[in-house]
Amino acid sequence: MSTQPIVMSGIRSTGFLHLGNYFGAIRNYVRMQDEFECYFMVADLHTLTTHPDTAQLKHNVHRVLAENIACGLDPDKVALYCQSHIRETSELYLYLNMLAYKGELEKTTTFKDKVRLQPENVNAGLLTYPVLQAADILLHRASLVPVGKDQEQHLEMARNFANRFNHRYGPIFPEPMAFNYGTELVKVPALDGSGKMSKSENQHATLYLADSDEDIRKKIKKMKTDGGPTEPGTPKPDYIQSIFLLMQLVSPSEAIQKFEEDYNNCSIRYGDMKERLAQDMIRFIAPIREKVNQIMADETYLSNIMEKGAQKARKSAQATMEMVRKAMGLVYYP
Repeated sequence: MSTQPIVMSGIRSTGFLHLGNYFGAIRNYVRMQDEFECYFMVADLHTLTTHPDTAQLKHNVHRVLAENIACGLDPDKVALYCQSHIRETSELYLYLNMLAYKGELEKTTTFKDKVRLQPENVNAGLLTYPVLQAADILLHRASLVPVGKDQEQHLEMARNFANRFNHRYGPIFPEPMAFNYGTELVKVPALDGSGKMSKSENQHATLYLADSDEDIRKKIKKMKTDGGPTEPGTPKPDYIQSIFLLMQLVSPSEAIQKFEEDYNNCSIRYGDMKERLAQDMIRFIAPIREKVNQIMADETYLSNIMEKGAQKARKSAQATMEMVRKAMGLVYYP
């Protein structure tokens, strides 16, 4: 049995992964796989709370798996699996629902946001989303969860459910804590300066790992600029800062330094800067996109990956659930 700390995280099987997903999460996952026992899950059950039509689900699950592998996750090092393949998740989800209260679930920010966005589909799964998320984490007795600020409330709820269970039935679950190597997660700015890149909010302001070279050029070319500074030391407006931030992710330091100097001495040519950014972004994204396409074309490989990941995850889940049932007094035979 591994003595390494256990890491667990999941990604919903909706939409395409984008530059923000890579620099905000996947890059850390790739580093974690060499240092921890890792369980990375494609959250297809979570997807059903907002996308009940499953016609595209299999394709989307395959794409998320392919994109994670193309970005560097190694299925031999981690358990890379599909949420619905681990039946024990549903059992633990049921038990934890007995410890969750309607009032606290209704107060979660994400529930209130989703109710506002989809008032015609306020289902019980949407309300108990944090309970299912807690079950995903606690099922592997994970102590480290790489999450961003928007998920901290859900993680706090997972700690609450773990503590309630432990208090009532015995010390089974560790308290899961947020973990990102002690650094703030990288927030990749949207191309239109409207916050951070998002899977669904504005496709034209987001660079996807599936974007063609031409799409990348077009999106970057449309980024807002102005006539440039007229005095040395002028602070950068947010939309100009966004171009520099994106360059810092993919461009060599000497290129960034050149444009910093040009900005400071009021000679910057934004057309040249955006052209350089597009060139460096294509150099970064194109190999990932091509690898994803190769993986997506091999369904047998993806099926094998899912089965291998599910076997690892089931082994962990079954061991946990044996302890849970015993602690709850649900074992009625010798």
